[in-house]
Amino acid sequence: KLVPEIMIPLVSEDKELKFVKKTVVETADAEIKAAGSDLKYEVGTMIEIPRACVTADAIAKDADFFCFGTNDLTQMTFGFSRDDAGKFLNAYYDTKIFENDPFAKLDQVGVGKLMKMAIELGRPVNKNLHIGICGEHGGDPSSVEFCDEIGLDYVSCSPFRVPVARLEAGRAAVLTEES
Repeated sequence: KLVPEIMIPLVSEDKELKFVKKTVVETADAEIKAAGSDLKYEVGTMIEIPRACVTADAIAKDADFFCFGTNDLTQMTFGFSRDDAGKFLNAYYDTKIFENDPFAKLDQVGVGKLMKMAIELGRPVNKNLHIGICGEHGGDPSSVEFCDEIGLDYVSCSPFRVPVARLEAGRAAVLTEES
């Protein structure tokens, strides 16, 4: 059964989600009614801002789902732009400041801690909250394994990374069952 998800991006404040969600629900309900349909849908948010992670308990009250936008969350957590990072990241790799490209392999220490915090704050407030990620990290094997470890329900990534993501998600599920 089809249940569309309407995702509100860049939410940093629970009042912001409430405000935008009200408009979304009013509009969607009117369109569904006009079509004579009984379509069910969910409204959630993209968690892309560190503040959203630390206030996830308040945001979860009005969200049906969270989807971590890890590309933007990485950008905002580190404080540098993906577009500009190419100018200096090689120097960071050469000096071993970074072992990996934080836009390709999820920073589990910083960004991951924010994600775990959001999950730990959000799920107790909203037991039905489903949580996932979207972005390039969703196709990286170590990132997929980490997402499984912290309890995400799904990963999403660009089409060319789907085979790797599916393989790693299956491997992570087997490892979880074995432990």
